[in-house]
This record gives sequence, C-alpha cells and structure tokens, in this order.
Amino acid sequence: MGGRETLLERRRDDYGALRITENGEGYRFLYFGELTEQSCVHVADPAWLEYDYTRAMLLGTWWARPHPDMTLLGLGGGALANALVRHFEPSRVQIVELREEVLALAREWLGLSDDPRLQVHIGCAEKYIGNAPASCDLLLVDLYLEGGLSRLQLQAEFFRKCQQALRPGGVLVINQWQMGETGLPYAAAMLADLFGDQFLQVQVEEGNILLFVPAVGEPPLPLDKPAMQAWAVGLQPRLGYSLEPYITNLHRAADVLSRHDIG
Repeated sequence: MGGRETLLERRRDDYGALRITENGEGYRFLYFGELTEQSCVHVADPAWLEYDYTRAMLLGTWWARPHPDMTLLGLGGGALANALVRHFEPSRVQIVELREEVLALAREWLGLSDDPRLQVHIGCAEKYIGNAPASCDLLLVDLYLEGGLSRLQLQAEFFRKCQQALRPGGVLVINQWQMGETGLPYAAAMLADLFGDQFLQVQVEEGNILLFVPAVGEPPLPLDKPAMQAWAVGLQPRLGYSLEPYITNLHRAADVLSRHDIG
C-alpha cells in the first residue's frame, strides 16, 4: 500500500521495537522492528481484512461447526480476531499473544474489539497449546516475528500438539510462507510427514500459503467448491469483499507435494 506514513507510536519490549504508523488513506500499520509490516488495520472498520492471507484464513470457518470455539495463535493488530467475532458467530475466540505490548497497541491504536467473547492470553503459544488438548473447533496459527516465521512454524511437535488441540471435526489453519516460487510452504516435507494427504492449501499473492488440516483421526477435508462458492456469495455483503478467489485456488496439498516428490 502506497502513501507516506506518519509515526503515531514507538515502543520497545524484550523482543525488539514496535511501531504504529498511519497513512493518508485511513489505514494504520503495526511494525515489528523498522521494516517488518506485521499488520494493517482500517481505522473506520477494524474488522476489515486488507491482506489476502487473512481473508484466505477465513475459509477455515467453512468446515467448523456452528458457534465454534476458536483459538488464534498470534494477535498482530487484531483485525483477524475482530473479523471472526463480528462475522462468524463464535462461542468465543481465545487469542494467545507473546508480547504484552502488542496487545496494548492493538487496544490503544488499532481498534481491538472489546467483545466479551474475545479473550487474550499473554504467553508462549507452544506452552499454551501443549496444555489445551481437545479445546477448540478452529485453531488458526499466525506466528511471525521481526525476522519472519516463528521457529514454532518449523517444528513437527508443535504442529502435532496443534492438531491434538482440535475437537472431533475441528480444523487447523496454518499461515506459512512459500518456499521460493515452488508453491510449497517452508515446512513442506515436515507437514507432509505429519499430515499425509489429509490437508488442503491455497496460495495468495503476498507469498503466503494457507493450509487447512482436519483433526486427528478425521477423514480428509471435503472440497465442495460449488457449495463453498455459494457460501462466499452469501458472506460478501457482510464482509465487503469476496472469498471466491481463494476457493477457486484451493486444492489438495498432495497435488503439489507429488510434483516435488514430497510425501
């Protein structure tokens, strides 16, 4: 997004520098360090999702049961949490955020919802999820630091615990980076070893790849694109944007893995 940005706030914690900026088009940005744009929030509508990858993450709600318990690992600016609470009727949204200052900035500058269903826990995602077996119906993993992917996003045991945190019928959504121009997530071999051919994926323009994984012991997620497209059409007036492009590009991860002799 272009345009000059004005610095609104600068803070530092044990993990590094944090900045809030605003441009002339009504958007505020959360930066980790000096260069890493971590989140973008529309001031007039903090539940608006500007990034493709956050919009694509919403596809996980298609498979979730009605009024699901949701867990989000990584708060960022809070736009994804706001969207989940406003548009998808969860019973609750539990958020785990490592940095207390990130939460403070989201509340003070980025319009984090005060809906009582949204509960934020400050602490380590690995420790939290390891103590939360069968605790949620939808688990969204969006863990990034100033240097990029959190180390947890490359650890098999962490993702094993994430999958175990799902109730029967639950869905795990993982935001990973793409490995070059391969169409593969960074942790492709590990993920294939963990989940086999049970998961779906979609690639978005920012370079992210979103993965959708069923709970332990569940069959592969159904991929009924016509039904999903109809669902997206119904959501569009509420969201203000369409999820149809991500559904169109959604496919079995095994299709890509097999072309690279992975899995």
